[in-house]
Amino acid sequence: MSDTAPLHLLVVDDDDRIRGLLQKFLIRNGYLVTVADNAARARRLLAGLEFDLLVLDVMMPGEDGVTLTRSLREEGHVLPVLLLTARGESANRIDGLEAGADDYLVKPFEPRELLLRIHAILRRVPQPLKPAAPPSRSLMLGPLRYDIDRSELWQGDQPVRLTSTEVALMRIFAARSGEVVARDELIAELAGEESQSSERAVDVQITRLRRKIESDPKQPRYLQTIRGEGYRLAPE
Repeated sequence: MSDTAPLHLLVVDDDDRIRGLLQKFLIRNGYLVTVADNAARARRLLAGLEFDLLVLDVMMPGEDGVTLTRSLREEGHVLPVLLLTARGESANRIDGLEAGADDYLVKPFEPRELLLRIHAILRRVPQPLKPAAPPSRSLMLGPLRYDIDRSELWQGDQPVRLTSTEVALMRIFAARSGEVVARDELIAELAGEESQSSERAVDVQITRLRRKIESDPKQPRYLQTIRGEGYRLAPE
């Protein structure tokens, strides 16, 4: 089995049946999938978890998909967005793309086409580098140095890129270095509210973070699992 963590998708659709079918289909094809039934719920999830792509229905009550996409772009979010809609007119597609969507898929669609669109978008996603800066207060994790004040991870004079969720995790663990942080606390800190998908998502984020700070992620030395209690950061 591959050690590569699955990509995390957020699917937003107010139709329970469609939302459930998309979640099951994408999970069967190797993705970690969190779902939301409206834009407000999606915003809460986006504030607490790291996602690789947003699959977003256009026609929703309240804030619609195009408006949410435009708002996310205005707020500086670079998360790739695939819009889903029953409207196939060119003017509607243009509206979605002008709002900042990466692609636009008209319902009904073949599941295979959805996968191909997702794959194509993810291939185009740029990988930004985090700027270098000298450390101040630090925790040592073997050859790595975590700058507490700047929330940056360094290997020698080279920065190690952290996602926003990994930054949040490191801030939590660094603030309680040497202490056990309960799994439920991490879920509450990252997701704002508990859900089945958020529990799995936190586990995936821990796995991803370990790959960056551990020489052997399967036998972690610094980000330890305390069975039945939670996790503990144990710097040198």
